[in-house]
Amino acid sequence: MNQTTKNKKQLFTVTVYSENQVGLLNQISIILTRRCLNIESVSGSASSIPGIHKFTVTCYSDRATMEKVVKQIEKRIDVLRAFLYTDRDIVYQEIALYKVPTIRLVDEKNLEKIIRRYDARILEITREYTVIEKTGHSDETEALFQELKNYDLRQFMRSGRVIVTREATEHVSLFLDEQERRRAEFNR
Repeated sequence: MNQTTKNKKQLFTVTVYSENQVGLLNQISIILTRRCLNIESVSGSASSIPGIHKFTVTCYSDRATMEKVVKQIEKRIDVLRAFLYTDRDIVYQEIALYKVPTIRLVDEKNLEKIIRRYDARILEITREYTVIEKTGHSDETEALFQELKNYDLRQFMRSGRVIVTREATEHVSLFLDEQERRRAEFNR
């Protein structure tokens, strides 16, 4: 997606709750691909609910398209629920790792100031390299990346978005509670 098109669209975050099933990420990717949506970031992990995993995908689009995408994702048999969020609905972070030659860190006094200015931290130092970690939003990790390119940056990796909602509980918890209530009523 070119920058002009990206600027007209909004970044949406989709969370998908499922049991840890093989191929679910592929199914989600196919749904997005059919709508010509590019995945900006993806992450997955266990959720706060035992046995339930949470996949988080971000992409630029418009609300109407993303609402259709969420409905399609929820039709997948392995999916318990999927939710759509904008940045104001969630608290989110990414983590980035940067590898620079240690000699540059020692020789360039400015590099230490850059690390401090970005509230980054050093994870590992060897004779050959130093690994720097930065946690924050993508614009912050990208800004540090741009600065460190001037210091012979050897490697860079940024995680997908890790999120929690601004609500008191996970939305899927409410859904599961409702399902359990219905099941109990049905079995009476």
